[in-house]
Amino acid sequence: MADHILNDISHRRFNLLRGSWILVSPHRNKRPWQGLQEKPSKTTLPDYDPECYLCPSNTRANGSKNPKFDNTFVFVNDYSAVKEEQQEYNPEQKDGSLATRLLRAEAVTGKCYVICFSPSHHLTLADMTPAEIIPIIETWTNLYTLHLSPKSPLAEAAAALKIPQLNQDDIAKPNAQYRYMQIFENKGTTMGCSNPHPHGQIWTTTSFPEEPATEFHQLSKYREEQGGAHLLVDYAKLESKEKERTVFENGTFWAGVPYWAVWPFEVMIVSRQHKRALVDFNDKERGDLAECIAEITRRYDNLFETQFPYSMGMHQAPLDGSEEEVECSHFHIHFYPPLLRSATVRKFQVGYEMLGEPQRDITPEQAAERLRACGGELYRRKLDTSLTNGVGHGDAGQATDAGNVQQKQ
Repeated sequence: MADHILNDISHRRFNLLRGSWILVSPHRNKRPWQGLQEKPSKTTLPDYDPECYLCPSNTRANGSKNPKFDNTFVFVNDYSAVKEEQQEYNPEQKDGSLATRLLRAEAVTGKCYVICFSPSHHLTLADMTPAEIIPIIETWTNLYTLHLSPKSPLAEAAAALKIPQLNQDDIAKPNAQYRYMQIFENKGTTMGCSNPHPHGQIWTTTSFPEEPATEFHQLSKYREEQGGAHLLVDYAKLESKEKERTVFENGTFWAGVPYWAVWPFEVMIVSRQHKRALVDFNDKERGDLAECIAEITRRYDNLFETQFPYSMGMHQAPLDGSEEEVECSHFHIHFYPPLLRSATVRKFQVGYEMLGEPQRDITPEQAAERLRACGGELYRRKLDTSLTNGVGHGDAGQATDAGNVQQKQ
């Protein structure tokens, strides 16, 4: 096929979700590297750490004490990026002035949460089974439902949900109706994670953040131009047929490296059918989502035999949106990992990427092929049983710069 030439030549690809372009330079991946090499984590973590702010029964930095939780635990972020109460900001309007035209600001309020994925300090999503990930998805769904506008077209679907309710009296309904909820996880110190205990974050805001808003514009535009068709439904169908960029798929989701991926081993999980938000999924579909998350995160760790860093987040319908906004939305998850050649060499978005347009060295097809080959048992389970007998899981391998040879620590 003519497209195979793209593995050898520099070219640009169009990002359908952002309406932007990315430069692909596959020949650059062969260049020698004498720059920064991240140090792979060699820490073996215990099942419980008495000094950890997120472990069960421990005291957090603000003095609050965690309960002895069994699966997930949610609390309002002790250091929230946005708050429910703050001083009002009403800028003076001076029609026609340069300041009015050029200097714009608006107040944003909201509520931020931390969600512990497990009571075990040493586990990550890659270590968990789909059955262990399902309670996390149910917790995400409960929190989304708690903040959903009663006027939303999704309210009926939310009311019909049959999942275990969030068993925490201290998580109260917000005192205002927020516009959007961003659910995400930063894994690893490379991605700025300040605590190794498995956890994610949830930020709800009165604003519609720029990234999901940009995607919404593209989704809406495609639906209008294509007679009501949904961009990501069509995209998942095409990718599932072509297979070149597919990493894993099941009855509900396609997971693979997007045609327009920016990060070397970027992955997107897309619902095959039009699903607007978490509340649209039934038990089977939540199980399929858990399976996808387990498969992708395990393959990441297996790729370079390390705790693979990434930022992961989902985009879905706004909490408070019009019928058009909700119907044009499509549930999907982005994984943005920085590693390029090995556990120690990362990709930097600098120079041309910051001043021109995003650029990548390995093609999405090559990245998908490597991730497909990393299925099966998590590499840590194949190592010395001393790492899996309850002492904890840590990084036991470090890849060479070429990413082909691993030396056990």
